[in-house]
Amino acid sequence: MRTLHIALMSLFILVNCLGQNAYSQNVKPTRKETLELVREATRIMHLNRNEESLIMSRKALQYAILIKDNELIANCYNTIAANFDELTEFEKAFFYYKKGLLYAEKTNNYKLKNWLNNNIANIYCFDKKEYAKGIDYYKQSLIYSKKAKDTTQMIFTKLNITWAYFDIQQFDEGLPYLNYINKHHPKFGNDFTKVAINMLNGMYFTYAKDSLNAEISFQKAIMYGKNGDEKSDLSFTHLEYSKFLYNNKDYEHAYQNLQAYNKLTAELNDEERLKKANLVGINLELDEYKREIDNIENRFKTKEQLMIESQIKNKRISVIIISSLLTIIILFYFFFQNTKLKQNNKLKDIQSKIQRNIINANINGQEFERKKIASFLHDNISALLSSADMHLSVLNAKSPVKSEELIKTKNILRDAHDKIRDLSHELLPSLLARFGLYFALHDLCEKNSNSSIQFEYISTQDNSKRYQEDFELKMYFIITELLNNVTKHSKASKARLKLEEEDGNLLIHIIDNGKGFDTKKFNIIEGFGLNQIRARIKNMHGKFNIESVINAGTTISIKAPITYK
Repeated sequence: MRTLHIALMSLFILVNCLGQNAYSQNVKPTRKETLELVREATRIMHLNRNEESLIMSRKALQYAILIKDNELIANCYNTIAANFDELTEFEKAFFYYKKGLLYAEKTNNYKLKNWLNNNIANIYCFDKKEYAKGIDYYKQSLIYSKKAKDTTQMIFTKLNITWAYFDIQQFDEGLPYLNYINKHHPKFGNDFTKVAINMLNGMYFTYAKDSLNAEISFQKAIMYGKNGDEKSDLSFTHLEYSKFLYNNKDYEHAYQNLQAYNKLTAELNDEERLKKANLVGINLELDEYKREIDNIENRFKTKEQLMIESQIKNKRISVIIISSLLTIIILFYFFFQNTKLKQNNKLKDIQSKIQRNIINANINGQEFERKKIASFLHDNISALLSSADMHLSVLNAKSPVKSEELIKTKNILRDAHDKIRDLSHELLPSLLARFGLYFALHDLCEKNSNSSIQFEYISTQDNSKRYQEDFELKMYFIITELLNNVTKHSKASKARLKLEEEDGNLLIHIIDNGKGFDTKKFNIIEGFGLNQIRARIKNMHGKFNIESVINAGTTISIKAPITYK
């Protein structure tokens, strides 16, 4: 079926070309016929039937050149360029928009001049990243939309100018255009631009540090984007919103919006690739099409025009200019690749930082809750149980009859008191609070040692040395987790915990003779695992390293800047 489809399409193109030649030789087309053909080519382009639109617009161009109608020629080139634009062939689109503008300038059609200037500006700003040139074309487009008295098009053009200025962080220059849009959009605008307008308002309020209005604007943009079908504008909204949330330290939601941006961008890229794949499927070579369009124009040019073009081409074909162009292209390519790489690295850094901050926030919360619960159990519940036990003891002493229920109640209260005390010490070890990190770790090694595994404790520091309370607490629970991992997973018989100070850093080494693991395959461990410990140490501006060999044990090294008392 695919082969038959290609054969039929090829036959259609062949018959169409023969028909064009016969027609041009015998009958001169009318302006009405040519205009109808241009409109039909534009209509089917909007239905995403780009290959058919290109064929039809080529035929319309032949007619327009034959009747020497500059307005229709410009319209044809605009439609051809728009098709290439839809197919993300931006260089070809740029080429034909420029050709269309040359012919449009010879007419009084302000709307057509507006469209072409606006389309050229889009490519300069959003594809070539040459914002100064793009803004100049947008302003020229704005002049023509004013002459045409087309307020809707003025709003659209001013939206593009605002976006271009905001992209290069020139918010004050873009503000007058944004104010105009906000004032006139309710009356003259349309639903397709609501997402972009609210996003731009959010960007400006972010710049003006008006967080409340920025939040409202971004939320509106996302709502309109989800209700409509503006994937591209919605994706950019998620990106700008993630930047706003990140600056406001809402890392979790910033990461969620960044993920939404990546997902939408991937979908748009997939649609773009599918569109290109469909184009390839009908055997239409775009470069060959470009050459054929150029030939159509050349066939109808006068000898004088050909002579002038020949002179221009001869001037251009020089070694210096060709060399310069090649150099510029190469430099631009490397610049583009470098910029793209920097953007990708920046996004990865933001993602990594957000994840790290979320992990640290969770762990900080856990430590705070540990201290809070331990303090509450020790200072309140334990004290209440001790007081109740004391009153029962007095009551039992004064009572002439020894009550068995009183004795049982006293025993129950003492058991509860002991269990709460043990839980309080587990949440916040009393040895750590009273005697410090080294003493608590020494005791921890002794407690974890048993008939299956022996933990050796080595320290160059005195056990009575103290550091800042939060630092001791963090290091104690990190080392506790690492020792638990050794006990549970390593199947080691011997392990060593070594501590020493060096240039204001605490050096920690945990070595075991267990089964080891492949560090290359190590990814994520649930809970407070190695990845979370790595993030914790990195947030302290320290270093965390794992060396492990299968069946030869594991060595974990930590270097953490000390916070002194």
